Amino acid sequence: LYCAINKINFSLLNEIRLRTNKPIILNIGGKNYYLNDDGIITNLNMAFVCDGEVINYIIKKVSSNSFYSINEQIINGFISYKNGIRIGVAGNVVSENGSIRTIKNINSLNIRIPHFVKNCSLNCYPYLTQNLNVCSTLIISPPGAGKTTFLKDFVYQIANHNTNNNILIIDERGEITGENTICLGNMVDVYTNCSKTYGFNNGVRSLNPSVVITDEINLDKDLEIIETALTSGVKVVATIHAKNIEDLKLKNKFSQVLKKQLFERFVVLSSNLGPGTLEGVYNQNLNCIYC
Repeated sequence: LYCAINKINFSLLNEIRLRTNKPIILNIGGKNYYLNDDGIITNLNMAFVCDGEVINYIIKKVSSNSFYSINEQIINGFISYKNGIRIGVAGNVVSENGSIRTIKNINSLNIRIPHFVKNCSLNCYPYLTQNLNVCSTLIISPPGAGKTTFLKDFVYQIANHNTNNNILIIDERGEITGENTICLGNMVDVYTNCSKTYGFNNGVRSLNPSVVITDEINLDKDLEIIETALTSGVKVVATIHAKNIEDLKLKNKFSQVLKKQLFERFVVLSSNLGPGTLEGVYNQNLNCIYC
């Protein structure tokens, strides 16, 4: 298995899926492949099958042999690892008095490989700024369709087009920055592994950002803190899970976002031509301005 993995071009790899007693699946460019001694293959019958030992080995490796040290992340269904890698986990959820205590007998891992794709947001940049000022923007796509990759490059573009911007990244899961903020520019401050509530409340007050960047918002939980930041004169750039604008309209509390015109721009991405396919840029009234 180790030799086979060394044959993979990780610059093209999006996900590695490991399930006990199931074939190892590699997602490359939105398509699934398998793994054996020859590397990447399409023949299911020749694929390596994952066993519990492989999953246990990975858990031990990413936790430095201390499951307790990652249990708070496990409770939320994922493990943050080096360089922005996030590992989704599934297994037997253990609850006590209505609270989740841990996940044991882990039988599935989804290892998501982040990428920095320079200039992938450049075509959109003129539509997401006005007179060098960033428009508050919501980036929309289904899971795995390139939201975070787009977000990383947009941070890079903001930092390099206008060096007067102070950028605060609230990186709740460690996916935007990983352990390296150098590629994101010189005007970046980062909170990692903290709640959005903590990051917004403390960061806006103490770090004086022009723009706050955050990933995967939940309108039910995060709308109030985002609105507070926007009404404090701070721009917000965030991502959200939705297939398209129509799906977004169905989300609870989105009507408030639209009524108050909290976001000035909406970027819709898909995997139709591979992760990061741009479907359109919309204004605060959901009129398409770049299709």
